[in-house]
Amino acid sequence: MRVRTIVVGAACVLGVAWMAGMAGMAAAGAGRQGQGSGAATDAPTPPTPPTPTTPTTPLTPPVAPVRPAGPAGGSGALGRGAERVRLIHCGTLLAVPGQAPVKNVTVVVRSGVIDRVAEGFLSTLDGQPTEVVDLKDRFVMPGLIDCHTHITGQYTRDVRLRGVTETDADAAIMGVVHAERTLRAGFTTIRNVGSSGDAAFALRDAINAGLVIGPRILEAGESISPTGGHSDGTLGYRDDLFGLPGAREGIADGADACRQAVRAQVKRGADVIKLTATGGVLSNTAQGLEQQFFDDELASIVQTAHQLGRKVAAHAHGAAGIKAALRAGVDSIEHGTYIDEGAIALFKEKGAYYVPTIHAARFVGERALEPGFFPAPVVPKALAVGPQIQQALARAYKAGVKIAFGTDVGVGEHGTNALEFVYMTEAGMTNMDAIVSATVHAADLCGIADRVGTVEAGKRADMVAYTGDPLADIRVLLGRPVVIRDGAVHRPR
Repeated sequence: MRVRTIVVGAACVLGVAWMAGMAGMAAAGAGRQGQGSGAATDAPTPPTPPTPTTPTTPLTPPVAPVRPAGPAGGSGALGRGAERVRLIHCGTLLAVPGQAPVKNVTVVVRSGVIDRVAEGFLSTLDGQPTEVVDLKDRFVMPGLIDCHTHITGQYTRDVRLRGVTETDADAAIMGVVHAERTLRAGFTTIRNVGSSGDAAFALRDAINAGLVIGPRILEAGESISPTGGHSDGTLGYRDDLFGLPGAREGIADGADACRQAVRAQVKRGADVIKLTATGGVLSNTAQGLEQQFFDDELASIVQTAHQLGRKVAAHAHGAAGIKAALRAGVDSIEHGTYIDEGAIALFKEKGAYYVPTIHAARFVGERALEPGFFPAPVVPKALAVGPQIQQALARAYKAGVKIAFGTDVGVGEHGTNALEFVYMTEAGMTNMDAIVSATVHAADLCGIADRVGTVEAGKRADMVAYTGDPLADIRVLLGRPVVIRDGAVHRPR
């Protein structure tokens, strides 16, 4: 009964739990047990952590025997590319966000990998057959990265009914549609931090195999949550509708069970681990937005994940929960609604990233004003959180906290990810820093900075090309760009 797959994907930032848990329960019987891949959404089984130190360099999760290599591997999303030479003529190239752009250059691409950036517009290369991609009138920069999505789900007014009427197959089909929308919006990589069932794993692998058009996916599987917590998808449903959720569904109580839950997600193929450190907006319960796991449980999740080479993203709204997750060593805080001075100090001490997800906050704040759109327990939380996250980003950015781009789409509409740039600059970020957050910083957070995030020799040929200069007008990024992923060109349509 993985019916809740659709729901889970949409509610991470403010309430992934309601979806994940329900889907997890329904899917409890089927699945890809014993398979691993290196990517997952929000699932309930924790991976094993690396030593007490938090990974600071890109991690390449071990590839499981049954599935193809995931986004961090070399045979799929990061390893595919056309076996020909492409000469990409760039009128303006922002090769390394944070540095000045250059004019009139050629990016030489061999088999999906950047060979070099050459001055001027090359027409041939050592007499070899080449294909010229003319972007002389475009502003070209690295492919964008969204660190917080729910690719197989979409929040709607009837989402709770869909949770018990739709299946993993519905979620998989929705995921295919959402994936192409996301790629065509300029996002060549996503970190999918919450989906139930197997649909998101299958979607990731199909994209890696070249069967489906979409972004490179780092998948988390089920979010790790305590019983009745934010990612317990059975909240608000009759007890007899779902089986008792466990490690595979990401539900864990106590340090030992938390280890098992992480390991279960890694076993399923998770590339990253997601935990819900606090209550959430969209979970159908009035438990508030503060800390839900005990400190020893948080430490167990992070330790296990790091031991298994997975980074950890923590959904957290309340200040106490944010600080507890940071002390436990998480790699990023998602939402961070009530960040205070103590949390800011911990961010800087630990070197963790903040992923604001203003996109979802705006969505829930607006929809909470529509009678009947959300269940009653959700409305007051949505009204409280909606206006706060943008202010939290303003405080964190001013204080020098590292920011990585994330939207929580699946709550808001897929393909509208770039709206986050507008909201980030409204909060005080410069256009350049907002772009850095979705390229250089996002690649570092995801552990793939050696392969994506800049247009440099040896990296995957992921680029986006816009009409207009986003350094002058950030709304240029709302347009439909020419997208190059692993050297393959996708033109707007």
